[in-house]
Amino acid sequence: MRSRKYIVKLTAEQQKTLKDIVSKGNKSARIIKRANILLLADKNQSGREIANNVSVCQVMISKLCRRFQQEGLDVLYDKSRPGQPRKLDGKAEARLTALACSTPPEGHARWTVRLLADEVVRLELVDSICPKAVWSTLKKTTLNRGKNTSGV
Repeated sequence: MRSRKYIVKLTAEQQKTLKDIVSKGNKSARIIKRANILLLADKNQSGREIANNVSVCQVMISKLCRRFQQEGLDVLYDKSRPGQPRKLDGKAEARLTALACSTPPEGHARWTVRLLADEVVRLELVDSICPKAVWSTLKKTTLNRGKNTSGV
């Protein structure tokens, strides 16, 4: 069994604050979950036990404990989320939507997500983009390229 790299030791005041957050339940689910993780980590529970109790992955627990050591209880209220920034800004999204509504290239009956991704790169809207990012962008719009099924 590995020892934990980031040990959480809460003061009595910090414990009271976290217990209040959990018991009152008037904060967001994210804040309550983070408070529960820190309380369980303070009781020397293993990452696996905490993960099972709170339904999160062990990596999240490790990162939260590390950040707690650096930032203290401010880590509860952090709204930043990990991940890669979006590839397409508003103008590029509009161009993609217009492209999807345009006539497909010769030899193709319709635009595919892969064709759209290749065309966006060819038009130099972005350096590179995966078809899933194109799909996600188009899914957000109210664009419906399907056949009219209203019977008219």
